[in-house]
Amino acid sequence: MHWNTLAEQLFDSPHRIEADALLLRGSADIDGRAVTVVGTTEHAPIGVALALAQARVVLDTVKQHPGRPILLLVDTQGQQLRRRDELLGINRAMAHLGMAIDFARRQGHTVLGLVYDQALSGGFITSGLIADGCYALPEAEIRVMRIPAMARVTKLPEATLEALSVGNPVFAPGVDNYVAMGGVRALWRGDLKAALRQALQDTPAEDTRARDGQVRGGRRMAADVIQRVLDAD
Repeated sequence: MHWNTLAEQLFDSPHRIEADALLLRGSADIDGRAVTVVGTTEHAPIGVALALAQARVVLDTVKQHPGRPILLLVDTQGQQLRRRDELLGINRAMAHLGMAIDFARRQGHTVLGLVYDQALSGGFITSGLIADGCYALPEAEIRVMRIPAMARVTKLPEATLEALSVGNPVFAPGVDNYVAMGGVRALWRGDLKAALRQALQDTPAEDTRARDGQVRGGRRMAADVIQRVLDAD
């Protein structure tokens, strides 16, 4: 779905979101309540400049609009694979974006992520996954690593990983698997404005992903391991 079509379905009309090349930024209202919107479009690769630009929008919201909700619109092919960005410290720029989002959360801003098209690798990890709640459209594509790449990293045969992906969401791409693992809280279908309204009202501030993954059968051990570590402290 095109970002403008999405915005028209999410918010009161007219919205105040603009595309600056691959960057989306602005604000919009739902039931008369302002929401800051920041994100990317056209399967954007997240490089240093784009990560810092998104972080700037988040930090400006914290400074200028205390308590205003923030919606992250996610459409990315992952981090920018370019020597220039590596030399400039893309890892630190993306970490800065993640820290800016976490800072906003700690200052009382409800931060939601919505994968409306594509979410891959580090570009997703340092944006939507850090939000209070990450949601997705049913037609969105989410993955961190393709099975051939996973095979090269793990040194396991592709056939083995393919077999594992059938019954274990951790090894499989797709929005349904991310819902099962708890990384995505829910898929937004039908009335998108109603879905956003409910998410703004119901999304908890605490991190429930491990517990959600356990209940849904996608991550069966994470919640227990976390609890054992906490108990050991």
